[in-house]
Amino acid sequence: MIYLGITFIVLLALGMPVAFTVGLSALAFFFTQGVPFEIIIQKLVSSTQSFSLLAVPFFVLAGNLMNETGITSRLIRFATLVTGHMRGGLAQVSVLLSLLMGGISGSATADAAMESRILGPDMAKKGYSKGFTAGILAMGGLITATIPPSLGLILYGVTGEVSIGRLFLAGIIPGILMTLVLMFSVSYISKKRNYSKESDHFPSLKEVLKGLIENIWALMFPVILIVGIRFGVFTPSEAGAFAVVYALFIGLFVYRELSIKKLMECLRQTAIDLAVIMFIIVCSNAFGYAIVTGQLPQTLARAIVQVSSNPTIILLIIMVFVFIAGMFMEATANVLLLTPIFLPIIEAYGIDPVHFGIIYMILVTMGGMTPPVGVTMYTTCSILECPVETYTKESVPFIVSIVVLLLILVFFPQISLFLPNLVYGVAA
Repeated sequence: MIYLGITFIVLLALGMPVAFTVGLSALAFFFTQGVPFEIIIQKLVSSTQSFSLLAVPFFVLAGNLMNETGITSRLIRFATLVTGHMRGGLAQVSVLLSLLMGGISGSATADAAMESRILGPDMAKKGYSKGFTAGILAMGGLITATIPPSLGLILYGVTGEVSIGRLFLAGIIPGILMTLVLMFSVSYISKKRNYSKESDHFPSLKEVLKGLIENIWALMFPVILIVGIRFGVFTPSEAGAFAVVYALFIGLFVYRELSIKKLMECLRQTAIDLAVIMFIIVCSNAFGYAIVTGQLPQTLARAIVQVSSNPTIILLIIMVFVFIAGMFMEATANVLLLTPIFLPIIEAYGIDPVHFGIIYMILVTMGGMTPPVGVTMYTTCSILECPVETYTKESVPFIVSIVVLLLILVFFPQISLFLPNLVYGVAA
């Protein structure tokens, strides 16, 4: 394990891409332990043979397709209608849009990048500071960590053999609460800085209903997925295939905005996205095998047990570790690497893996929005030309509000478990 740890830290410090860092560290461990080359190849290839993993490429393609069908522009208009009358109107629009887009993109970085390009310039013209703009656009993407179909929840479910249907339902209430918490933070800061509103009147019921009807295709998407999975119409993997067909149908026959050129661009971008994700999955599986072989989960479990036997304390310790790890590694890699380590520990303490999964995904995703190696943070700052130092300072209120929400979720697990227990029954 010493060679594994040293190689990993050195390569990460040198700025090696995460997938290569993980893969080369695993290879260093295997060679020092004399593991046959055939087993190494088997471990690399076996990670791609999961049927449930088929959900990932399908949902990635569906998200890219929906962004080209006109759904995004319609959702922006609806978000502006509903929240434009609030102080800090455009910032409020961005938060609500993240909630609505969470059921489409499933990716925090993709959501933050899209909103930075579309809303960023207008927020600058309205007088919002660069740091505030970058902070809320990046942190708003955190909502996609729990709103179905979250790619992170799918990977967590596949890796830990946890019900994806239960995870999807468990993420809904925390996702809505996260939206409200961030909107409250925006309102508080905007009032102090006198940021403008987008409209002078509260939307009428007629206007809201009209907006809902215009966006019914987008808003129904996550509902159809959850209902379909719950009642056995399709598995999570088949739900991904359905999502692609659904997106094509909307783009070609409902909004009629999906051209052949846009379709080719979607396929190109999806191929790039999947190449990155699958390479991380392959390397992470080998790294995970090295960790298990080196008895790290058992060693870590014994160390944690010595600290406390209280499940809540154990969960808080793991949360701190996950948050720190998220600062240095990409979310997908963290989910694949840390799930096999921590899931057995939390299950041994009687903590529901679905409840843990929601908290876990929020923390892992938030790591991408914090220094020093946050992918979402750098993406947003790059697009908006905002210094990382300025972003870090102005994102503190949003981070604090999310931490408060996480503590509430820890001490009141039924917030996450209410819907899955209602629909599926209490887990045995």
